[in-house]
Amino acid sequence: MRLESSMFRLSIGATLIAAAFFANTAMAGHDNLKPKAHDSLGKSVKAALASHDGKIVKVEFKSEGKNGVYEFDIESADGTSWDIEVDAKTAKVTEVEQEVKADDAKFKAAAKVTEAAAKATALAAHPGTVAETEYEIEADGKASYEFDITSADGKEYKVEVDATTGKIVEDNEELYQIGKE
Repeated sequence: MRLESSMFRLSIGATLIAAAFFANTAMAGHDNLKPKAHDSLGKSVKAALASHDGKIVKVEFKSEGKNGVYEFDIESADGTSWDIEVDAKTAKVTEVEQEVKADDAKFKAAAKVTEAAAKATALAAHPGTVAETEYEIEADGKASYEFDITSADGKEYKVEVDATTGKIVEDNEELYQIGKE
């Protein structure tokens, strides 16, 4: 019982430290962030903010095959929301997507598959509960739905469905998240 209590306090402490890091990084400006050679997260934060400057409101770490990937949700000063994926090992930006509302004109023009059909496809891959749905415009202008699914065994998955073809284009296990949903 004592070990569980200590581990709980350590987990809470680590979460608070990470949250403080992101809050300070987002507000302080990334030009003064000087990550060390061993600092994968710091390098990834710097790469994400170099791609689109703004405030980091959420970071997720997911497994893409054998690679770890950070996904940063960044809110730009003009109110635009971005999802920036960064390879955890190399700190290279691997994907940039703009988050939009479901009624966004670009999204609606590109979407040929309904949200309900896309959700059914995602849930067929990972039965569970959809915790969040995002509407995204890819760098090439294509639209996609991204579903955060919690399975019956408590695992979390991110499933991205192409809004034009209805095919799954990404399917990854989310290992942790810091920030708002």
